[in-house]
Amino acid sequence: MKVEHWRFTALVVVLLASTAAHAEPPKAAVFDFQLADQGALGPTDADRARLGPLSDLLRSLLKDSGRYQIVSTEGVKAEVAKGPDLRHCNGCAEDYAKKLGADVVITGEIQKVSNLILNINVYVKDLRVTKPEQAYSVDIRGNNDTSFDRGLRYLVKNNLPPPR
Repeated sequence: MKVEHWRFTALVVVLLASTAAHAEPPKAAVFDFQLADQGALGPTDADRARLGPLSDLLRSLLKDSGRYQIVSTEGVKAEVAKGPDLRHCNGCAEDYAKKLGADVVITGEIQKVSNLILNINVYVKDLRVTKPEQAYSVDIRGNNDTSFDRGLRYLVKNNLPPPR
């Protein structure tokens, strides 16, 4: 009888450990990149056109890394478009993410200092905890698709930590 009890206990421990090891990654609402206030420079058509593909690349990189399950933001896209920038709306991005059933909200913005110096900023807020949002940034040189692609890949690979 003792041997059977030991085997059962060992089986339960193995199953629990296996379940914990294969827990689903958190659900993340990854909103489209937006342009930070660019002052006198103002955004160009090329700047605006880059936002969609860059946003799709971020979603793809995060999903492929296994860090997050990506939740579609289509359900709130019209609301987001009508409202202020997600960085200046007093937590509206968190509200949108909660509506979508996400555990994490991820927003991003592009800062353009000049056509040579730009920043890609990504902000991550875990809605399951009370920690403040975390900011991650990478500086890039060159206002072109190659620089943005390389910069975003570097940011995701080297700067963004895995979720807890």
